[in-house]
Amino acid sequence: MSIERDTRFWDRASRRYASAAIADQAGYDRTLARTRALLKPESRVLELGCGTGTTALRLATDVREYVAADLSPGMIAIAEERQSGGTGALAGLRFRVATAEALKRDAASFDAVLGFNYLHLVRDLPGTLRHIHALLSDDGLFISKTPCVGDMGPLVGRVALPLMRALRLAPFAAVFRADMLRARIVAAGFDILAIENHATKGRDCRPYIVARKRR
Repeated sequence: MSIERDTRFWDRASRRYASAAIADQAGYDRTLARTRALLKPESRVLELGCGTGTTALRLATDVREYVAADLSPGMIAIAEERQSGGTGALAGLRFRVATAEALKRDAASFDAVLGFNYLHLVRDLPGTLRHIHALLSDDGLFISKTPCVGDMGPLVGRVALPLMRALRLAPFAAVFRADMLRARIVAAGFDILAIENHATKGRDCRPYIVARKRR
């Protein structure tokens, strides 16, 4: 699949995605709480792969500025619907149809970049990580939580995922292990501050990683 096909996939799936329940609510709540504790009221935050805005709408109230970006116009349209239909004012929250690469002109303007269930969906992981590094201010934080399919058993990475992609039931998704992801983040110019497991169900391998931009 090309990036354009990935975009069309997520556009088609956006309404279904928006209505689906969070698979691991307890794990998600832990991720929200941990991330909220790392952000500051004066923080400028960028979330990549924001989907329909579920996380952005929960975290944007705690920071000065929050930009939530996704490559799918369909996802962003739903996120904006949710924002306009909310009860509280979120003046600092903006949704954008964009990727990390498209945002590079805003280099060194964010105190934190978030990427939840995102890094396995990018086609050039080292390149995307370099762009994220450029988007951060000095000592800025990159906070991610990524499915590491390579650690979830051979049936998932070698059979189920390729079959779903062949049938166009899934977008591009990279298969890598947690140790490879950690090495890629370090190689892109980050120091790892913490690696945590927030999952509460099954064999889910989705490490929550806090990394600081290395000067």
